[in-house]
Amino acid sequence: MRRSRLVGLLSSLLLAAGTALTGAATAQAAQPAVADGYVALGDSYSSGVGAGSYIGSSGDCKRSTKAHPYLWAAANSPSSFDFTACSGARTGDVLAGQLGPLSSATGLVSVSVGGNDAGFADVMMTCVLQSDSSCLSRIATAKAYVDSTLPGNLDDVYSAIRDKAPNAHVVVLGYPRFYKLGTSCVGLSETKRKAINDAADHLNTAIAKRAAGHGFTFGDVRPTFTGHEICSGSSWLHSVNWLNIGDSYHPTAAGQSGGYLPVLNGAA
Repeated sequence: MRRSRLVGLLSSLLLAAGTALTGAATAQAAQPAVADGYVALGDSYSSGVGAGSYIGSSGDCKRSTKAHPYLWAAANSPSSFDFTACSGARTGDVLAGQLGPLSSATGLVSVSVGGNDAGFADVMMTCVLQSDSSCLSRIATAKAYVDSTLPGNLDDVYSAIRDKAPNAHVVVLGYPRFYKLGTSCVGLSETKRKAINDAADHLNTAIAKRAAGHGFTFGDVRPTFTGHEICSGSSWLHSVNWLNIGDSYHPTAAGQSGGYLPVLNGAA
């Protein structure tokens, strides 16, 4: 009688252990795949305008194999890489045409956007072609837009990213200061150069605040570009280029690899 009870007890324990192990295996099998796909969104600073080596199929978006997203993907081999950043993109363009690859399998998203919304290209052309007072006036208008309208536009983009990629770590990349000050430099006056740098700081502050509001990481590229601004003698930014106007005020290949990539590496 005792022997039969012992056998019954052992049988029950083995059955319970087998059920626990089978249940654990089933639960493990049901877990989703690790989210480690990478999606690069944004404007020309992410697509790589100015860096050359453009991917033919990207057309006017000018996605470059020397842009920081492409370089990061090549070095880190994510399970998937979708490069949808596009030259000239505004927040509305990101929402309308760049978010398709995002999913629960996306582990990393990088995005730079906001400069075109604020009228960056028009600001620069005004400052290049017109007087100091006209430049300062146009910058004031851009700053007012950054204060009043851009935060809501950024919120729309960031909310959509989180909705579509709930497991992703999101890195929001900012913009460099463009000019080295206090040095002799042919072209824009010191007044214009300082105002343009101040505008870049104003834009970065607004972007960083909204990124933090969504729990995203802000990647500040101003430190890595320090010493490599226009007028520095070792610029990682194109100055105005009348033969290829689209490259003007965009990072060179060195600016992508030396200015943007280390920031993405550190934040990813």
